[in-house]
Amino acid sequence: MKKLLAILLTVCFMLGVFAACTNDNTPANTNEPASNNNNENPGQTQTNTPVSEGLDLSVSKEPKKDWVTYLTLANEMETFNILYSQNNKELRVLTSCIDGLLSNDNRGNLVPAIAETWGTEDGGKTWTFNLRKGVQWVNMNGEPMQEVKAEDWLVGLEWVLNFYKNEAANTSMPTEMIEGAADYYAYVAGYQDLEIPADADAATKEKLTKNYEDAKAKFEAICEKYDLEPVRLTADEAKSMDLTVFKQMVGIEAPDDYTLIYHCVAELPYFATVATYNCLYPAPQALIDQLGVDGFYACTNENMWYNGCYTITHYINGNEKVLTKNPLYWDTDCTLFDTVTYKMVESGDVAFQMFQAGELDYIELTESNLRTIYNSESNEFHDYIVEARPTKYSYQLHLCWDKRDENGDPDVNWNTAIANENFRLAWYYGLDATAYLARTNFIYPQHCANYCYTMSNLVSFSDGTDYTDRVMEKLGISPNGENYARVDAAKAADYKAKAMEELTAQGVTFPVVVDYYIQGSSQTALDTANVLKQMFSDCLGDDFVTLNIKTYISSVNKEVRNPQLASFYINGWGADYADPQNYLGQETYGMDNAYYSVSYSKANNITDENLIAVYEEFTNMVNAANAIVDDMDARYEAYAEAEKYMLEHALVIPWYKNVLWQVTHVNDYSKIYAPYGIQGEKFKNWETSVDAYTTEDYAKLAEAYAAGAAK
Repeated sequence: MKKLLAILLTVCFMLGVFAACTNDNTPANTNEPASNNNNENPGQTQTNTPVSEGLDLSVSKEPKKDWVTYLTLANEMETFNILYSQNNKELRVLTSCIDGLLSNDNRGNLVPAIAETWGTEDGGKTWTFNLRKGVQWVNMNGEPMQEVKAEDWLVGLEWVLNFYKNEAANTSMPTEMIEGAADYYAYVAGYQDLEIPADADAATKEKLTKNYEDAKAKFEAICEKYDLEPVRLTADEAKSMDLTVFKQMVGIEAPDDYTLIYHCVAELPYFATVATYNCLYPAPQALIDQLGVDGFYACTNENMWYNGCYTITHYINGNEKVLTKNPLYWDTDCTLFDTVTYKMVESGDVAFQMFQAGELDYIELTESNLRTIYNSESNEFHDYIVEARPTKYSYQLHLCWDKRDENGDPDVNWNTAIANENFRLAWYYGLDATAYLARTNFIYPQHCANYCYTMSNLVSFSDGTDYTDRVMEKLGISPNGENYARVDAAKAADYKAKAMEELTAQGVTFPVVVDYYIQGSSQTALDTANVLKQMFSDCLGDDFVTLNIKTYISSVNKEVRNPQLASFYINGWGADYADPQNYLGQETYGMDNAYYSVSYSKANNITDENLIAVYEEFTNMVNAANAIVDDMDARYEAYAEAEKYMLEHALVIPWYKNVLWQVTHVNDYSKIYAPYGIQGEKFKNWETSVDAYTTEDYAKLAEAYAAGAAK
């Protein structure tokens, strides 16, 4: 036990060392233009930096030829359309099936994918990507369909921006960054007819009328700007649109088959990092013509086309999916598995039993399994437990402002309570998440502590200060690694007393019932929910709130989120590109493409005027920060102030980071690693062994990786 603890402490020390050394993944850490802004990127190799070479490891050098992994049923895919998905449930799989312009290496550096070189000559206003020749679209069986060409990116972007083809999914980045993209989206989406409820009061009628007139005027102005007929498109007309109007309006060009040019709304030094995300992914028009618009939207693994490492040759919903190496993959020098198999399981405990039986190649350890292994030197896995690298996801408590009951009626008691700022701040300062964090990492629970909305290691100021460190400084939070640093029992008690007095006067009944949903078949989820329930009781008091654990069958989106049944969700956002806008922009007010505001919190449905005012101020702060493009330090400072404002008003409550323990046959330091984009779970260039890595092996790998980062 003492030896194991000493090794673990060494690993943790090395993790701390290189965490501060791997933040060079964005080309915008200084106030100066990025170093490659005056010419094309010289074309970095895609081969990951080796970290095990020369190390004396216990594992065999024989690699795994086939990889078998697992996901819980709650993480089953709901779409195969990579242009539509905004969820890691799908993107973790599809990233291995479709390549975009750029990828990352195991240190987060941008590297070529289908674009061999890229760059900007005007500080980030115009970006040119030069594509490699001969890349093939293939079908499920790996048979060639046609060559990947520059126009495929125009087709893909038109799809994303066409409301009637892709709804509003993945529009936030293109509409904010690419010339004309917001106009095209607004033109296709049009505006809604004026509908005033019969029982609406005068103020509501005035507001609805003004909103309608503003939307109509905006639409007509766009039409005039591009010399278009000021007539709204029908759904069928929008779905039948080709690239004619799109090319007229949107700042993207394909002057030849292998050159792609983007015209940004301003100098955006970080724009290249967007090219790792699926909002800028290609789509073949021939496949859309073959399947039809609705068919392409609902494509399956059997009829979609692939240009990435693998094709999905076998899929049974809720059971298994098999990825098979693409025989025509363009990167002939990379390391791939022959097959990758995902097993769908009910819980982590079931997965652990499968790992014990040799049916899986890695296992994330639940709290109970980790405790058993860690506390028993005779356990077969005692010397093999290793702490995983942090994922890119920052998890929050996302509060729902417009909760409904199962009849579809407003949950007035909850909606009134959560709109009260004192009620929310009692949660913010009162909830000690330590017991919850221990469910993931009981050895070092505070490694999972999260105090910001934005994930760490995304961007840094020019002096090397991590952006999230600046946010915490503004909030007055100083983590010590021992306690959950945000907790302030005195403040929580004060806010609780004020909230109960104010809300009782408004007719709210205490304790306020808080509905929290988990998947009914998962014992692990139930155990975690019970820890959460006890935490609410211990930290906030049974006289204030009571957590009501409820269940869904298979889809949290369809069964819970869409009908607005939950009081809050614990959900994590991982950046799509290297800038705080991608985090804070998901929480703005009045924006169709603000993911959490629209899909989870229902912020645009808020009726409380004080809460609306807070949201509007926060949104103004985010927009002001986004307008700063010539001084990155000033930009990050403005975002940090906006994030501080959002958290001080508890519009969301930061909750945890995912730093788990595992037993594994892969060297995590060989994997793609980046705090943004969708490349991180691509099964490419992995260093594996037929043996499981030991704790001591990982200590050596961590040290070697840190040494490489320091260089």
